[in-house]
Amino acid sequence: MWRQREPDPRRFAGRTAIVTGGGSGIGAALTRALAHAGANVVCTDVDEAAAKEVAEGLVSARGRVRAVALDVTDRDAVATVVDEVVTDAGRIDFMFNNAGIALGGNTELLGAEQWDSIIDINIRGVVHGVSAAYPHMIRQRSGHIVNTASMGGLTAAGLLTSYVMTKHAIVGLSLALRSEAAAHGVDVLALCPAAVETPLLDAGGVGGFTGRTYYLSGQGVRTPYSADRLAAEALVAIERGQPLLVVPWQARMAWRFARFAPGLMQKASTSFVAQQRERQHL
Repeated sequence: MWRQREPDPRRFAGRTAIVTGGGSGIGAALTRALAHAGANVVCTDVDEAAAKEVAEGLVSARGRVRAVALDVTDRDAVATVVDEVVTDAGRIDFMFNNAGIALGGNTELLGAEQWDSIIDINIRGVVHGVSAAYPHMIRQRSGHIVNTASMGGLTAAGLLTSYVMTKHAIVGLSLALRSEAAAHGVDVLALCPAAVETPLLDAGGVGGFTGRTYYLSGQGVRTPYSADRLAAEALVAIERGQPLLVVPWQARMAWRFARFAPGLMQKASTSFVAQQRERQHL
């Protein structure tokens, strides 16, 4: 049975954090974990009502939570939220670039607007968060940037091509920035979970694609990971200064297999895609 390790309160109590996409799923879980650890959290989401609901559920938490409407594709809006937090608190300790979407199905069915949408949210949304928060962290000589990537950012299989592309970009951004940011006392972590129990599992796609069927058929994962468990482990990973958090253990095994036997992994991915096409009648 999983037993949550409590984060060190000295690491989070009184610290300031921003979470994008905080109205549901992993973002909501991160907001809860941070607030219970004593951090003061700005929970942002394009759906302001959802962010407010998360914040209202945490009125008794050790840390304060404030809900803010934010579209991460709006660079100026992201910068404004970050600057306001720094003005009010004097600093920003944690920037969680979490907002994201998924689009599944045969790649040839994706239209230009769908490609633009997933690139704008999953890549540019993270870039906007980094661009807004990182200069402040350099000046204060401390801070932690946490980017929500995916197991899909470490391995690759078709029928989720646009999503995999964006998450590979986030892993690359995170690892590259981490090596540069260390000189400024700033740390970077990329979250790379396999299927997590969030609304994203049931997000639609093109051509009749079913996300839950796809996500729970790969990497040996049959049961979705708990978003709250992922959030708790993310805080521990922050404490440890990890570059990547890859969960669950089946995902770590698949990642290692892909690194040491890329040809075999590609064959396995090709077979997996064929099975999914048959199963989902794509």
